[in-house]
Amino acid sequence: MPRIATITALEILDSRGNPTLRVRVTLDDGAIGVASVPSGASTGENEACERRDNDPARYGGKGVRGAVQAVVETIAPSLRGADPFAQAAIDAALIALDGTADKSRLGANAILGVSMAVARAASASCGRPLYAYLGGANACQLPVPMMNVINGGAHADNSLDFQEFMIVPHGAPRFAEALRYGAETFHALRALLKQRGLPTAVGDEGGFAPNLPGHEAALDLIVDAIRAAGLRPGADVAIALDPAASGFAVADGYDLRRSGGGHKTSDEMTAMYARWLDAYPIVSLEDGLGEHDWDGFRRHTAALGGRIQIVGDDNYVTNPKIIARGIAEHTTNAALIKLNQIGTVTETVAAVRMCQAAGWRTVVSHRSGETEDAFIADFAVAVGSGQIKTGSLCRGERIAKYNRLLEIEQELGDAAVFVSPFRH
Repeated sequence: MPRIATITALEILDSRGNPTLRVRVTLDDGAIGVASVPSGASTGENEACERRDNDPARYGGKGVRGAVQAVVETIAPSLRGADPFAQAAIDAALIALDGTADKSRLGANAILGVSMAVARAASASCGRPLYAYLGGANACQLPVPMMNVINGGAHADNSLDFQEFMIVPHGAPRFAEALRYGAETFHALRALLKQRGLPTAVGDEGGFAPNLPGHEAALDLIVDAIRAAGLRPGADVAIALDPAASGFAVADGYDLRRSGGGHKTSDEMTAMYARWLDAYPIVSLEDGLGEHDWDGFRRHTAALGGRIQIVGDDNYVTNPKIIARGIAEHTTNAALIKLNQIGTVTETVAAVRMCQAAGWRTVVSHRSGETEDAFIADFAVAVGSGQIKTGSLCRGERIAKYNRLLEIEQELGDAAVFVSPFRH
């Protein structure tokens, strides 16, 4: 059996020009696994902790030389000679080596880089694609993409409080066609913005960031773009929202000051969403309330969960212990899944499996600070999540994931499955 021979790390840049790290694992049979770690802008309070240098003389304090050092000087000697196929044991060793609840000693970025690179090296060693190595023979479901086309909130300096307005091309017969539906809608939206004298510059995740009169104007634009692309709103391409409400939560509710929406309570936010469900083809709502608003979320899901997918992100941060509370309290009916929120491949798989066992849906997700690494494309197929968020239809670090999913669909051939979770 091959064993881990070397582990090295390198400080690189992510898609926002901030440092992150790339880890390289080499096995003694010559197999190599390389992984790059993303970073988020809109983050939950309970996420695993990135290790940053906090040296103002380099990258404004955001350097990751310390994380690189942790990989090279602490993790590498401990894992040298370990079995790369024992992913759960590798990840448990990394967690024990760190010894903190939030992975802050070595850094979740250092730990995750090693965890992903080991999985890649093992898949290379046995000559299997990453999705098949992680997911087995039944890994054949391509995810329905959620494509960010209009940005606001923490992702843009405009008049929108809500962070993401997404299109969901769930009515396509296969992933390649879903990608086409999305791309054509994206270009139709760009043309509409130009016609109306609005800017077409894109944000961190490739979505447009125009100043609009309000959130309904953004929804109207998207519906118009779907139709302009020759597609049917709802049936072919639906809408998903990620308000990221923690970003505008205040002590006694929610302050929609950027859009001029005023102050709202949790129940008033839910009532607003309910009105939109009657007017627009919305199928998914993520972080519609703030991460601490557990009581509001219970009422929110009770009111809307029978009609649409209610996704928790900032409140769960891919942590199985917190997700267990959400399941017990019926806080949502789905969870966003981000590898770097929890810090290892094994823990991320556990979060997905917990959701699936409870009858919840899962959405594997990128971060705003991404790299060209397409690990999450393989991961989404491996765990059968059925949905993926990986940004808009431009910017290379986003397109890398879509192009990898095209490759996987081609490799699977007739075995590939593409099924909408939103067809009733």
